Amino acid sequence: MRRFPVVLGGALLVLVLSGCGNEAGPTPKQGGGEPGPDALPTKLDALTADQCFASPRTQLPKGCEKYVTELGGVPGAARKRANDRDPQLVAQADGLDRAIAAFRGAGCTTVPDPGGPCTQALVDIAGALDGLKKQVAARPTGS
Repeated sequence: MRRFPVVLGGALLVLVLSGCGNEAGPTPKQGGGEPGPDALPTKLDALTADQCFASPRTQLPKGCEKYVTELGGVPGAARKRANDRDPQLVAQADGLDRAIAAFRGAGCTTVPDPGGPCTQALVDIAGALDGLKKQVAARPTGS
């Protein structure tokens, strides 16, 4: 008796999902690229929820490759947001750029164990990202 609702729910889910398979939806727009400065706070929130940010000293550097790749566009978006009027935000972006470069330059995407220059690079990335996030939060877009 208790299994009937589960089976019924599963069957309904399969029916709903199978109906979506062949329908044409909206065509995705081309473009992509770097998100605008208004998207930066959302991106920073997502990146600071990552374990590579939260506990960089215990992470396997090669396990943070995707995280560091995701960070790649953040300094540029921060500079765009600064719009030549916020030298502190530009300085934070520069610091993040340097930390990302240190991670990549040390070949950390293949390092299987925490420690050494790769862990230090992750710690530096976390610190720079935290500082950048605070700078962005302190200033509304266009300020």
